[in-house]
Amino acid sequence: MTKLSVNINKFATLRNSRGGNNPDIVKAAVDAQRFGADGVTVHPRPDERHIRYQDVYDIKQVISTEFNIEGNCQEQKFIDLVLAAKPDQVTLVPDALNQITSNHGWDTIRHTEYLKKIIQVFKKAAIRVSIFVDPVIPMVAGAAETGTDRIELYTEAYAKKFHLNKEEAIKPYLKAATKAKELGIGVNAGHDLDLDNLKYFAQNIPWLDEVSIGHALICDALYMGFENAIQLYKRQLLST
Repeated sequence: MTKLSVNINKFATLRNSRGGNNPDIVKAAVDAQRFGADGVTVHPRPDERHIRYQDVYDIKQVISTEFNIEGNCQEQKFIDLVLAAKPDQVTLVPDALNQITSNHGWDTIRHTEYLKKIIQVFKKAAIRVSIFVDPVIPMVAGAAETGTDRIELYTEAYAKKFHLNKEEAIKPYLKAATKAKELGIGVNAGHDLDLDNLKYFAQNIPWLDEVSIGHALICDALYMGFENAIQLYKRQLLST
């Protein structure tokens, strides 16, 4: 079954908008685990505008489910954080400084040598590595050359096209995921997956290892409750 990792960045955004510790980010991580999430994802950025670096250390101490840290590995502070926290997985994202949200994958051909070196840094620390990739065959093939364990397919384009033509929307992702499978690397996915489009995506890529979902799930949780939202998302994956 495809695993659900819940990205709790939005809890931190809400906390930081007011100051103090409400909502409690560590409690959000513990509750995500308690409510059935297969993993917890955080994406700290250099300005700490949502997840703070201390949050990462605090969460690591209290959860037993899979811990995934996303971020820009071109920042030394991020590298140091990951090596110190030792999560189960690190997802490398080519974010620019002050970028609002991730909006593209790695050019794995242009950055092959850099990615090879940084991936080995994390793998030597026994941390599984996934890299953010667009659903483009040459980029998937390039990812395999870097030594990464997995790719994470950037799914914004799929989400945007889903209601117009879901069959066309899934095509490049199915091709990319198939290529990854042929090359022996795992497949994660994330960005704008929600209760409408998740099931179809997972049904068409049954070897999908993991989805990381934050914004849509937390928005749904405002209406449905956090536990109910997690269970509804997991149900989309179970039904595949």
